[in-house]
Amino acid sequence: MAGPGQIPGRYNIVIKDEYDTFDHQIPLEDFLQRLKDDDVPSQVSVVGLEDAFANGDKADELAHEMDRRANDLEYQSPTVQFVVEGSFHRSGKTYDLRYHDELYSLQQVFGPQLERKEDGNWLVAPF
Repeated sequence: MAGPGQIPGRYNIVIKDEYDTFDHQIPLEDFLQRLKDDDVPSQVSVVGLEDAFANGDKADELAHEMDRRANDLEYQSPTVQFVVEGSFHRSGKTYDLRYHDELYSLQQVFGPQLERKEDGNWLVAPF
């Protein structure tokens, strides 16, 4: 059975040090390239998402590639964790990431179907 923050077939967005993460951790840039190459590992933790928000173009590029590969990822059903620094804040029907006193809309990357799990330090989104 999948542990907290590790649901297969979904994006798991977890706060750093709140849940166990996979030993296989890659920077966001590498994950983006693996999406483009259709080479996403079966279990992976992605680090650096908060920096992509600071560079809006990178967040938009990531969202585009994630959307483009959604059908392939649904079929392959990997377990993908995004390990972020900061905290989650509800904003209407979706969530923001607070990082260095800035709020970044997680909907920009993951779409509107974010769902909070357990104590609030873990979100999931469909591919």
